[in-house]
Amino acid sequence: MDGYRVAVVGATGLVGQEFIKVLEERSFPMTSIHLLASDRSAGKKLFVNHREIEVKETAPESFKKIDIALFSAGSENSRYFSPIAARAGAVVIDNSSAFRMVPAVPLVVPEVNAEDIKWHKGIIANPNCSTIQAVVVLYPLHQANPIKRIIFDTYQSVSGTGAAAVEELTVQAKQVLDGQATTPHVYPHQIAFNVLPEIDVFLDNGYTKEEWKMVEETRKIMHADDIAISATCVRVPVFTGHSEAIHVEFSQPISPDEARHILAQAPGVKLLDDTAISLYPHPWSVAGSDEVFVGRIRRDASQPNSLVMWVVADNLRKGAALNAIQIAEEMIKHDWVKPGGAK
Repeated sequence: MDGYRVAVVGATGLVGQEFIKVLEERSFPMTSIHLLASDRSAGKKLFVNHREIEVKETAPESFKKIDIALFSAGSENSRYFSPIAARAGAVVIDNSSAFRMVPAVPLVVPEVNAEDIKWHKGIIANPNCSTIQAVVVLYPLHQANPIKRIIFDTYQSVSGTGAAAVEELTVQAKQVLDGQATTPHVYPHQIAFNVLPEIDVFLDNGYTKEEWKMVEETRKIMHADDIAISATCVRVPVFTGHSEAIHVEFSQPISPDEARHILAQAPGVKLLDDTAISLYPHPWSVAGSDEVFVGRIRRDASQPNSLVMWVVADNLRKGAALNAIQIAEEMIKHDWVKPGGAK
């Protein structure tokens, strides 16, 4: 198999490091890998496939002779460098929110809408972590019985904010257990032993930006502009793994057993649903896993034709790095990207 020249932008961040780990684990066909980051991280050395590679500062000339560029360096950097990389001939798969709702940019979860990759113009957007795990579960159900309405309630780990938030939770937890006062820096309030119903900024409509991402991105990925969606997103004192209570109204009646049968066969989904033995997904158990886990599927007692389910995934893997690399793998499988600059 021909190899590809890969760049990882934001290589020293949590998602950047996960990119490297997933590329190694999946034996991604690379002839070279370039690790890029901010000037603060330039000069650091990371191991990739047992080779030590120096991190370079991201610059416009960084993308010459690159086939696939995996970005996780924030929206501002993505807006500046992604078009430069695309003009240099790379296909950019961007993990930030910069391009997700741009009509000309595909927003892709391979289990749902891999065909959208074909119409990219050099940039492909990786969806929000919470949206990814939700649509992996919802789309096979939607295909069998069209969805009319969704209510998301999310419980999102601190790793979704970054390494500084992970450190803040660690420090605060020790301080609280030692009877000391805490001072928040990353979040507006203490996160240890607390929950915060505020992820990203508040919008004029009363929702947070994170909540509105779930509304808009779900519709775009599933090609379903008519689904009514509402979301409440909450930050919880968990290191890795996002959890979601999802309330779904369907067009026709559907039983929990029917949903289980569909999801047991769905790509990327793992069913854990036996309340008799307390079998259901939870973030501690799914960390490091590639699948999206679903359990506690039951009828919604308040609404006809509706189900409630509990969905959990590793937000750094399927919610970010893995999904992006799966997009790259789809391009390779369908010959939508050429190795080594071949046309």
